[in-house]
Amino acid sequence: MVRLSTATACAIGCVASSSAFQLPSAATFRRQITTSSSSTAAAVADTGDFKSESARKQIGNDSFLNKDLMARAMNGPGKKNDSRLKIGIVGAGLAGLVAAMDLADAGHDVEMFELRPYVGGKVSSWLDKDGNHIEMGLHVFFGCYYNLFGIMKRTGSFDTELRIKDHVHTFVNEGGSLGSLDFRFPIGAPVSGLQAFARTEQLGIEDKFHNALRLGTSPIVRALFDFDGGMDMVRDLDDVTFTQWFTQLGGSRGSLDRMWDPIAYALGFVDCDHISARCMLTIFMLFAIRTEASVLRMLEGSPQTCLHDPILKYLDDRGVKITTSTGCRELVYDTDESGRPTRVTGIRVGPREELREYDAVVCALDVPGIKKVLPQSFRDNFPMFDNIYNLDTVPIATVQLRFDGWVTEMNDDVRMMDVSGDQSNGRGGGIDNLLYSADAEFSCFADLAVTSPGDYYKAGEGSLIQAVFDERAFARSEKQIVQDCIDQLNRLFPSSRKLTCTWSNVVKLGQSLYREKPGQDKYRPRQATPVSNFFLAGSYTYQDYLDSMEGATRSGLMVADEIIARADGPGGLKDLSERANAAKKEADVIAATSMGGDRKMKIPFFAAIA
Repeated sequence: MVRLSTATACAIGCVASSSAFQLPSAATFRRQITTSSSSTAAAVADTGDFKSESARKQIGNDSFLNKDLMARAMNGPGKKNDSRLKIGIVGAGLAGLVAAMDLADAGHDVEMFELRPYVGGKVSSWLDKDGNHIEMGLHVFFGCYYNLFGIMKRTGSFDTELRIKDHVHTFVNEGGSLGSLDFRFPIGAPVSGLQAFARTEQLGIEDKFHNALRLGTSPIVRALFDFDGGMDMVRDLDDVTFTQWFTQLGGSRGSLDRMWDPIAYALGFVDCDHISARCMLTIFMLFAIRTEASVLRMLEGSPQTCLHDPILKYLDDRGVKITTSTGCRELVYDTDESGRPTRVTGIRVGPREELREYDAVVCALDVPGIKKVLPQSFRDNFPMFDNIYNLDTVPIATVQLRFDGWVTEMNDDVRMMDVSGDQSNGRGGGIDNLLYSADAEFSCFADLAVTSPGDYYKAGEGSLIQAVFDERAFARSEKQIVQDCIDQLNRLFPSSRKLTCTWSNVVKLGQSLYREKPGQDKYRPRQATPVSNFFLAGSYTYQDYLDSMEGATRSGLMVADEIIARADGPGGLKDLSERANAAKKEADVIAATSMGGDRKMKIPFFAAIA
């Protein structure tokens, strides 16, 4: 049996001895850059706080390697509660939709409210007046999205609505030269991943050497033979930037500029100088351990058609009611004698602020959404809620450009200009994959007419380029962003100057993902909160993935598991709701009869059920 440390050293061409894989260098680094591993550890959701064993399995080192999570997501909660709860979910993004699936399967009455006229949250798409599918971002499915794939298998969309791409991450450089991380290799992880970084054309020889040196002394290498130890090291790096970590022990600026920055922008829309080392290393830990983790898939068409519509049918079949264009205006809640919130009784929704009462309420919102909804008294009484306001977000602008030819086709001008005949099902010219660039202001991009042709290919037309600009360009006018996108595409694909942009669209989202800057993990809240029947979901809530589709899916499953675990029995959510309702009725009777006339004595909720 070959020792992993030896194989690793050979794969990356690093002459470092096994001492390079030991802890003193990392410990020295942590002494030089002040961090607080104890505070980070305390910030991680204590598994003892979970009532549900299933939710607990989504947290911790084992959750990264647990393929059984796909079966859990595919099969549902596996339990029907004895008590039937009436549950209100605020927000119909991916987290809320997934939570509703499980809660409906567990036998509960679920009602959802979404402020926008369409579902999906940050993964939403919709049709404009001319029938164009508009997206809010560019969505790629990594092979380690076990929970999301389980949900898609459950709704019947996995086998029909995803298109697997070549196992290559491609970089397009100015002038049309290509670099790549080519994971195609006869031997799987970790060798396939390590050789991809060792052989990449994206870096010159010197940068490649420094890159290998840094990766050879990273937690990723330790994880190859001690996954828990490696992952614990990664968690301790949440308080430093990736640049600080990377350059401390050999990484070069050239490697950051030419390869790591485009990846960082694609993950979190911030560069390596500002992104948490934990965020970057978490993803590449998975790439090193699991061969399939770095495999990319993209949808057959739009998110609405391929991802959300199957979920909506699933929910409709189970009686879940979804009301769009109707936001939550206020949380209605009870307090104890000190004014401390104890229980949410309902929500006020829509322009008329209609009161809807529930046994449990889930706020499945993004960071700006939850900040608007939380009452001040929740922040004043519970640090968990106040911590949310430390989370920042990043702005993005999603640009869609239609051309009269194939932008990414650089080898054949005749093919580039040919849009005749039926070129559906990915038969258009150019590159059928996600693309990165160090020489453009868009973090990642793709030709959706090729990668996701179901809704984006149009007969007689060419590329539909979708590119995501980050905050470097966000403040510009939409017209300027479109022109900048065309100009930068022309620099990346010089032959595309012969093509004409025939249609464009820009969607600006001022607050999208939470900003993955150092020190943020400790502010992410758990799904169950100190208010007994009030729960949170969303990719910003604590789970071990990033702010991503998989993270949103995990949070939706976790919040459903926590509600299901708390629903039944004495002291359960149904019991508390019934006792509260009985107490209020009794208080109303006392108030109406004991004082007489217009004078009414308000009996506090806590006294009525004492």
